[in-house]
Amino acid sequence: MTFAPPRTAVLALGTFAVGTSGYVVAGLLPALTGELAVSETAAAQLVTAFAIAYAVGSPLFAAVTGRWERRTLLVAALVVTAIGNALAALAPGYVTLLLARVVTAIGAAVFTPAASAVAAELTSPERRGRAVALVFGGLTVATILGVPLGSVLSQSVGYQAVFALVAAFSLLGAFAVRMVLPAVPAPPPVRLAERFTVAKDPRVLAMLGATVLGCLAAFSVYTFISPVLSATAGIHGTTVSLLLFVYGAGGALGNVLGGRATDRWGARGPLLIVFGGITVVLAMLPLVATTVAGAAVVLFLWGLATWSVNPPIQHRLIELSKQNAGLVLSLNASAIYLGVGLSGLVGGAVLSGGGPLLLPEIAAVLTALGAAVVVAGWRSRVKQPAMAE
Repeated sequence: MTFAPPRTAVLALGTFAVGTSGYVVAGLLPALTGELAVSETAAAQLVTAFAIAYAVGSPLFAAVTGRWERRTLLVAALVVTAIGNALAALAPGYVTLLLARVVTAIGAAVFTPAASAVAAELTSPERRGRAVALVFGGLTVATILGVPLGSVLSQSVGYQAVFALVAAFSLLGAFAVRMVLPAVPAPPPVRLAERFTVAKDPRVLAMLGATVLGCLAAFSVYTFISPVLSATAGIHGTTVSLLLFVYGAGGALGNVLGGRATDRWGARGPLLIVFGGITVVLAMLPLVATTVAGAAVVLFLWGLATWSVNPPIQHRLIELSKQNAGLVLSLNASAIYLGVGLSGLVGGAVLSGGGPLLLPEIAAVLTALGAAVVVAGWRSRVKQPAMAE
């Protein structure tokens, strides 16, 4: 079946809404610490709450909703995301805001893997990398527009108004999906326990491990980018928001290039090149980002490399488990947010113990380890059952 661009667009619109829901706290960090009177580390735990709920909820709710028609499922997921953001806008304090983030994460946990699986189903194998990249392009646009705009708006109208706007956009996404996407039958039912059997393949497990390490590295720095840039170049306020736009622009280009490179050369080469590139950029960040211009260059390259990772990893997972594409993508979504969730804890500990300049160096070590996991995964072999004599 030929993949129709309008369908891709509405799926990307949905991932933009859930991506902004997940990532916007990085842009709101100064407003949250000021308005809630909490530390940067405590505010970052709003990322952790969202991410851990997502990681746990993705396979759980994928099993619960396994028989749902896909369009209905996608619309419902975006409505739940909207409700969670609305609750965050109305939350009177830190604890209730944490709970609202959990509700938001449930909707996002259902939407993202389902959208990826629908995109894969509605396109031919030779264009699957680009199709998945386009859907995940919504996440990169969230970093280009959603997070920086949230940062700018929070400085004038407060973080509650930003969450309210994200809620409204989630509802818009739900409406667009309902109007444009055709009905898509549910895949064959799979029990919750069976959803984890695909991870017994060491090659799948390696890709999931690389996803966790990559996201842990990226968000350990991204979540705390305000204190990092303050330490390297004395950058604050609106300038940080503008640099987040630059990072997001690099991410958008990287997402497209990652999909095209995967379709042309397969997943292995692009993955190793990208992990190597991220390692170098992060290691050099404290040395290069000492001026606004230097920070702009390094953030653009960092975004370019970081957002090139998703297409080849997802392509490889689908390649390894074609009959269970939705399952492995659901597990990969959990791996993404497990890494994001751990980043709040690891990044907060490094920030408190070693200061912001140590964050990029620790992240570089993690991405180097991710590259080693990719290599080990490709060398793994699945044991074949012995032939009966």
